[in-house]
Amino acid sequence: MKFATKAIHAGQEPDPTTGAIMTPIYQTSTYWQAAPGDHKGYEYSRGTNPTRKALEDCLAALENGQFGLAFSSGMSATETVLKLLKPGDEVIAGNDLYGGSYRIFTQIYAHFGIHFKFVDMHEPQNIQAEINEKTRLIWLETPTNPTLQIIDISAVSHIAKTAGILLAVDNTFASPYLQNPLDLGADIVMHSVTKYLAGHSDVVMGALILNDEALYKQLFFIYNACGATPGPQDSFLVLRGIKTLHLRMQAHCENGRQVANFLKGHPKVEKVYWPGFEDHPNHHIAKTQMRGFGGMVSFVLKDKSLENTFKVASSFKVISLAESLGGVESLANHPATMTHASIPKEVREAVGVVDNLIRLSVGIEDIDDLLEDLKKVLG
Repeated sequence: MKFATKAIHAGQEPDPTTGAIMTPIYQTSTYWQAAPGDHKGYEYSRGTNPTRKALEDCLAALENGQFGLAFSSGMSATETVLKLLKPGDEVIAGNDLYGGSYRIFTQIYAHFGIHFKFVDMHEPQNIQAEINEKTRLIWLETPTNPTLQIIDISAVSHIAKTAGILLAVDNTFASPYLQNPLDLGADIVMHSVTKYLAGHSDVVMGALILNDEALYKQLFFIYNACGATPGPQDSFLVLRGIKTLHLRMQAHCENGRQVANFLKGHPKVEKVYWPGFEDHPNHHIAKTQMRGFGGMVSFVLKDKSLENTFKVASSFKVISLAESLGGVESLANHPATMTHASIPKEVREAVGVVDNLIRLSVGIEDIDDLLEDLKKVLG
């Protein structure tokens, strides 16, 4: 079954009671049992719910995985992976990382005795050099947030497997339409479902997808025991959103390409981050492991003043200044004071997240309107 068909049908069958094409919203907390332990596969909705199970099966299919778990947020999905660890364990993570991930690593789990190393993952040997007998997990994003670094998943997977270490990949920026980390050797794929998968800025959700049954059982135990699971209404909304994922991603990619090229030629722009440029670091890797370059574009203004950057970010008419990404509408974000504000200034600036950087989530509006908006604001 090809991607578009899976997006519309995977995990979803007509309702056996009514024949409804759309998966019903099973708005229930508990389920009838004929006798203790004699039930229809559902006992309590913290652990399992039919609407959520349909979504989890769909997510797994899109990532070519066997098992899916949906969470109440991307951060709760991330935290569930971290709960596999114990004090003294070490994690190697990328040095360009979503601010929320950096925050939970350094301000929550570091206090529990988990050690985190942040490395430049452009070259896989940089990861190899940091591995020791305490390393248990490699956590990477590709493309990264917000400088769109491209990491060679296959090469990192080889390193991880040789060392007996888990590899988790945050695939939020690419979406399963453009990239499938499990096929490249990752053990776990994480998504902030809030973004491209849901696609309409109306749900907060996360997900983990994997193939290893023993690892799935470990994660499911944590998932059920800790209870950061989404409700059926949100699960229904994401199932609905996923049905157009392939169409939306095609439009995001095309609009992203045109916006990136416009910005690259603009006299007030110093630098543009977009994996589709041939001079983008590891562009050749992006061409190999991705099926398109996505709708995320970051750019650095030549005027380095925070005042000017705020003025630009706040002056758009079609593009909205807001956190998040991946919705049908275009969003501008100022990472230094918004999504990455929890990262110390010297740390974020070392990887290029400077005060005059703006991140765009290019939506699927008419490209002429988006370019006109950029022209008017940049002058």
